[in-house]
Amino acid sequence: MTLVQLRYLVAIADAGLNITLAAEHVHATQPGLSKQLKQLEDELGVKLFVRKGKSLDGVTRAGRHVLERARVILAEADNIRSIAANLRNETSGELRIATTHTQARFALPASIAALNQRYPQVSVHLQPGRDTEVLAQLEAGRADLAVISSVGAPPDVGIALPAYRWNRVVVAPLAHALATQTRPLTLQELAGLPLVSYDSSVKPDSSLRQAFEQAGLRPQITMTAGDADLIKTYVRAGLGIGVLAEMAMQASDTDLRTLPADHLLPECTTWIVLRRESVLRDFMLEFIAAFAPHLGRRDVARALQASSPDAVEWPSVPHWRERSQVLLPDAA
Repeated sequence: MTLVQLRYLVAIADAGLNITLAAEHVHATQPGLSKQLKQLEDELGVKLFVRKGKSLDGVTRAGRHVLERARVILAEADNIRSIAANLRNETSGELRIATTHTQARFALPASIAALNQRYPQVSVHLQPGRDTEVLAQLEAGRADLAVISSVGAPPDVGIALPAYRWNRVVVAPLAHALATQTRPLTLQELAGLPLVSYDSSVKPDSSLRQAFEQAGLRPQITMTAGDADLIKTYVRAGLGIGVLAEMAMQASDTDLRTLPADHLLPECTTWIVLRRESVLRDFMLEFIAAFAPHLGRRDVARALQASSPDAVEWPSVPHWRERSQVLLPDAA
């Protein structure tokens, strides 16, 4: 049994049992991957997958157990490599970040640029996706960390570090009646308008839907998108009023009127989520310090060592509007 065989096994499972796709992910040939899988099954003396003709149709009971342990072994092998690289003061490597389109487009660029300046030999791979996809990437080991937002409690996956707080805004074309309104918006007004918002807003547990329902109202969500730029595009096209993250509004959006919704919708928190028991490369700590300046290395180390995230008392978490004014403590 080899680490290569275990990596191929996990790749097949993560590719939905598509061997061709799995081979692409691990930069192997399909025959080579199939050969390694057969050798692993022969050595173990059990079948790991249910076969239907030449295709894989499912994971056997034995396969589920082996996959679970294989992920642990591969994660520990990565930890050993990270320890050795840190001891060698190695400055090269790669950082895989699973995140949403809004974070990738509007929140991460400055921090990634700062990391590149400090560690030019580190390649960063952004893996944007929907909320549910982001944490799945992390759990499957296809990402080193995730950047994701929630209302209230942190994600229940891995170790979540609070990066910053933010609110949503309502966006209207300049020709819309809302664009000239000076008094605060009400939920009742919004309930009477077609809304364009994120994909998550149609889910039953959406904080946007819940805010309306608690007021006895029902939002008219006419269109959703996973990308804030798309939401703005369709607001401009006249499909409705936008409800999106405040950091998605740029100085160049002069053809749109932005109205605050702090009093209408609950505040959100953006989290940096790490895999439990992972050993962080030095450049990952550098990225965390750039993205969440209020978190020093001691804070991160405490979180990784804590038996429960609830046991960690975090420093005051800045709001998006305050981030540029936060004085950085010594992270040493």
